[in-house]
Amino acid sequence: MKRRPQDDTPYTERHATSGTHTPLPPLETWPNQFPGYEITIEIPEYTAICPKTQLPDFGTITIHYMPRKACVELKSLKLYIHAYRHVGIFYENAVNRILQDFVKACKPAWATVTGTFTARGGLSSTIQATYPRPTKTKR
Repeated sequence: MKRRPQDDTPYTERHATSGTHTPLPPLETWPNQFPGYEITIEIPEYTAICPKTQLPDFGTITIHYMPRKACVELKSLKLYIHAYRHVGIFYENAVNRILQDFVKACKPAWATVTGTFTARGGLSSTIQATYPRPTKTKR
């Protein structure tokens, strides 16, 4: 099988930052009426483009959070996630970007975004990002 030419090129800073600042549809919210409960949203139709190989990536994004004053509006979340279809972005960056944008819009007490990505080349990945961010990293 002939390898694609870009498979032999090294990863660059352009690859690493691809998609991290791409404009995406806004996440809308609505006023929360009750304190102290949790919401889990599963989005099994995530797709994006690998910035190096230009091949499609597929996965499930799960958002688990405790709202404070606002809850995410689901239609806007769907449009936001579907916009990734045309974005070149690595799994790790996508999960962290989704968390960042979600926290900015909703200001939850806490949130976790998990990306479970389908196998490619015999490997599958699960990426998880949390808010608030841990103050120390585990080693």
